[in-house]
Amino acid sequence: MMPMTVAEIAEAVHGRMAGAASVAEGEAVATSAFSDSRQLVDGSVFVAIAGERVDGHDFVAGAGAKGAVAALVEHEVEGADDIAQIVVDDSVKALGLLARHNIDRRRAEGADFSVVGITGSVGKTTTKDLLNSLLSLIAPTVAPVGSFNNDIGLPLTALKVGEGTRFLIAEMGANHVGEIAGLTRIVPPDLAVVLKVGVAHLGEFGSVERIAQAKSEIVRGLRPGGTAVLNAGDTRVSAMQGLAPGKVLFFGLPGEDGANATREDGRQVGMVSCGEVGVDELDHPRFTLLLPDGTSAEVRLGISGAHNVINALAAATVAHFFGMDAEAIAAGLSQVRHVSPHRMAVSTVSRDGASFTLIDDSFNANPDSMRAGLDGLAAWHADDGNGAGKEERATHRVAVLGVMLELGDDEERLHARIGAYAAGLGLDEIIAVGSGTDSHFDALAEAMARGAEAAAGEARPRLVVRRVHNVDEADREVCRNAREHRHTVVLLKGSHVSGLSALAERWADRQSQGQ
Repeated sequence: MMPMTVAEIAEAVHGRMAGAASVAEGEAVATSAFSDSRQLVDGSVFVAIAGERVDGHDFVAGAGAKGAVAALVEHEVEGADDIAQIVVDDSVKALGLLARHNIDRRRAEGADFSVVGITGSVGKTTTKDLLNSLLSLIAPTVAPVGSFNNDIGLPLTALKVGEGTRFLIAEMGANHVGEIAGLTRIVPPDLAVVLKVGVAHLGEFGSVERIAQAKSEIVRGLRPGGTAVLNAGDTRVSAMQGLAPGKVLFFGLPGEDGANATREDGRQVGMVSCGEVGVDELDHPRFTLLLPDGTSAEVRLGISGAHNVINALAAATVAHFFGMDAEAIAAGLSQVRHVSPHRMAVSTVSRDGASFTLIDDSFNANPDSMRAGLDGLAAWHADDGNGAGKEERATHRVAVLGVMLELGDDEERLHARIGAYAAGLGLDEIIAVGSGTDSHFDALAEAMARGAEAAAGEARPRLVVRRVHNVDEADREVCRNAREHRHTVVLLKGSHVSGLSALAERWADRQSQGQ
């Protein structure tokens, strides 16, 4: 955070100074901001937010003892006499105003500073992690932790920008039209990356067209002359080029450098692409990175999943824009071994007399990311068991699938289609995880199981499809598989509410990191 006095903060958020310490602390300098009182350090601003379960105002009285010099509050709190209280109508909106002021202060310094905004129905956080690794090789970079991409997480990340920051990566998510526009008003981007328009949150938006409209808000929110970085393989994304106030850059997979990568004036434009994509036995993608200047380099991603190639190309496009050459980008991408938690994280779990490989992709789920995760599971040691002498090494693949939410009226059909897709990949077992207390979740899991069984039919008689009603049952079923099959690999994939990420955390103390 740019150093600023408490009085300056009060002015920036249109707040009223209150409390016994308000006069004395007016000239105190703040250098950080947090909404979690456990993170407070000397010189902090505590932002008291009234959440659904916890009200931050309950912790204002103890904030001064932890080093806070001020608190943003919606009402004056008794007993907090050791810090200044800045009273505002809405602490979340005040947080956004403070973040915008911090970014404006950094821009006013005159030294090079750029904001890269990222949005898309899938891949935002992984792309953010890859880009953070690349840009950090150039200069000091600030990026969100996990998926801090809403009206609280984004400003908290922006408030980490200090005098020496060169790049801010701003992940921007939305459940409704207008939300990304609001985020760009807090942190206007210099570059806007749009990955994909999918069906995530379809139930909230109402149509894919409305989702595209929402994602386009990041391009509309660019600063004057800002650059749009668009996926040439998604027609709804490439169509956003007409909204860009400045340069347009494209990225795409092989075969996607045609009509979609053409400016509206008819001119073909260069794009970041790659040669044919392959994967090794641990599902690490390999490809030749192709840059618009004609240079290239061989890449072996350090993370799993062929679906992450498009995310790597998006990150490479931004890195190349800021001056990195092909070899440096390839080396940087290859060095990224781990991304934010629960995103294709590979580890070995030993539990209850069983040992298995875990592919933890349980952060969230929609039809696009479900298929990508399942593809990763199918590719894991895909050559094992084919040929003489390999039967003992044959991989036993188990997909533990939770429900997907916010898919609208078509949700049961979409779950059935995912079950059918999984059945066609040559997996050994599919475990559909429902709920013993929520009939809606249970019905969606049942639809997924039925889809798998219908697609398997006589063609896949060895495929086992099981229905369970909670993660405890899923845990026992996975351990049974692992005890019976020496080389079991398990995919965890589902929306956060399915509880699969909690199951991954349960297993965490029994894990060792994979490669």
